[in-house]
Amino acid sequence: MTPVRELAAERGRIPLAELLAEGVPTLMRGIAADWPLARSRSAGDAAAHLKRFDAGVPVAGYTGEPGIGGRFFYDQGMTGLNFRAERATLSDYLDRIAAAVPQPDGPSFYLGSTDLDTVLPGLKAECDLGLGPDDFDGPVTVSAWIGNRTVAATHYDQSNNLACCLVGHRRFTLFPPDAVADLYPGPLEPTPGGQVVAMADPRAPDRARFPGIDRALDRAQVAELAPGDLLFFPALWWHQVEALDAFNVMVNWWWNPGSAGMDSPMTTLLHGLLSLRDRPDAEKRAWRAMFDYYLFGPADRPAAHLSEHIRGDLGALDERRRRQLRARVMQRLNR
Repeated sequence: MTPVRELAAERGRIPLAELLAEGVPTLMRGIAADWPLARSRSAGDAAAHLKRFDAGVPVAGYTGEPGIGGRFFYDQGMTGLNFRAERATLSDYLDRIAAAVPQPDGPSFYLGSTDLDTVLPGLKAECDLGLGPDDFDGPVTVSAWIGNRTVAATHYDQSNNLACCLVGHRRFTLFPPDAVADLYPGPLEPTPGGQVVAMADPRAPDRARFPGIDRALDRAQVAELAPGDLLFFPALWWHQVEALDAFNVMVNWWWNPGSAGMDSPMTTLLHGLLSLRDRPDAEKRAWRAMFDYYLFGPADRPAAHLSEHIRGDLGALDERRRRQLRARVMQRLNR
């Protein structure tokens, strides 16, 4: 494993376009060091600050027994999950986390992907990276991640990520998308947090069961975040996230440039299980060439030799044409 590269940057001068073009995880130290949460002197101070913004909206809190060691995953039989979910207000859940601070071997508490606009209105104004809609070039979701000593098992997200550590310390272990086979992805559902997780645990790899894990670890990158540090990593990079202290808060920004109106590629993958996976190898190779031509090469290539009036779905897709294409897909699926 190697350290994630570091880049000197400051709020309002984050080179987002360059980071996206390079596609490499990048750590920017101290960008948010002067934000109120990053300056909290204790877990109690941080919890009290968050409570100031609590809208009273129920949130989904996750609790794991001490035996899971903080790692939110499957149960022993892989038939369920090793934690329970319950609804509570943010303030109630913060009180539970605070009560467990003196218990290093106590239960694990985790609030994941908590929407700031809905649950903590007003906090986003304190979390200003100096980036606007034009910088993100698409819809952006801002969320909080709160808990004690927890481990989010290795997974990927479909969006680009800016993750800002504000309270406590976090360790990210990142793997490039093409390391997927050596991470041994688990079931498509159920999943511990909505995304497929790797079965191999980078902290304690079972090499007999997952012999390719060392290839993945050789390509892994590690980022150690202190309060105020900001980590960028691109969509579809696998990552394990360890919250290392008795009370931890992170805020992140998720976005995909130019993605408004697009369907999820996961829908395509799921349909591929129905339509492609079990075909003969020679036929799959032929379809791979088709997909490379129509989908994975330059977006304008399939229509470049066609007059504009006959390009149809091969041309630029506006909202009307997206609806028409989606309707045709649904019609085919329902035959």
